[in-house]
Amino acid sequence: MKDNIDAHTLLIGLLAYPIRHSLAPTIQNRLYAKLNIPYVYLAFEVKADALPAAIQGIRALGMRGAAVSMPNKQLVCQYLDVLTPAVELSGACNTIANDGGILTGYNTDGSGYMQSLKAAGIDVIGKKMTLIGAGGAASAIAAQAALDGVKEIALFNPNDDFYPKAESLAKRINQNTNCNINVFDLADNKALRAHIADSYLLAHATGIGMKPDEKQSVITDASLFHPDLIVTDCIYVPNKTTLLALAESQGCYIINGISMMLWQGAQQIKIWTGQDIPITYLQQDLNSDH
Repeated sequence: MKDNIDAHTLLIGLLAYPIRHSLAPTIQNRLYAKLNIPYVYLAFEVKADALPAAIQGIRALGMRGAAVSMPNKQLVCQYLDVLTPAVELSGACNTIANDGGILTGYNTDGSGYMQSLKAAGIDVIGKKMTLIGAGGAASAIAAQAALDGVKEIALFNPNDDFYPKAESLAKRINQNTNCNINVFDLADNKALRAHIADSYLLAHATGIGMKPDEKQSVITDASLFHPDLIVTDCIYVPNKTTLLALAESQGCYIINGISMMLWQGAQQIKIWTGQDIPITYLQQDLNSDH
């Protein structure tokens, strides 16, 4: 890869904290080298207080763009020039494209998640899902699911700083789509049990259970799961979170975050390069690390 870097190489950044666990730089740089695309993708640990300066850096350095992950997906929207409809609805951005100094915010998290379900033969359209989380990834999933035709979403989040954002998200979705979404406190175990019981799918979209805290889980009571339930987790390191292991023990079909990561990454690459990248290319690069 180093031999392909010259004075014409453009930089794409990954802005998040923490980020040293990410597989994205390895996968994307291999792909750019393989296809002779003059880009290099680097990870930068950027906390929320450093985000404004980082965004100015994209402009100042003429970077092609950036990927954005926790905790910056919602905060970054205020610093961009143009927001796509999916970003406006979700209030979260995971992809920035720099076109002549104009920064446009996209979100491929939600579309990548929905595509990962489709690739697994799962059809949630017209059905009900329970979603845990109200951060950037969760908001994107809720927005895209609603736009694609999911009938009902029960969104659970702790009664913390994100809770009002969850309520605002639900209001936007209810006003602008045909999906019915309601917000509940994650501490309300009775409501959580009831909504999981009549849901087709449970989606976990928080950072709880991510390395180095693999033993943590937002759900610890195995009786909340039922065998007909599909359970997904946005986390891909570790490969099987405590939540997924618990769900699997109860007969649930489980999906980790790797497929979502690959599909949203392919969509990011299309935004930055204009090229359609077969998902098999990304899978091959991922598998070469395992």
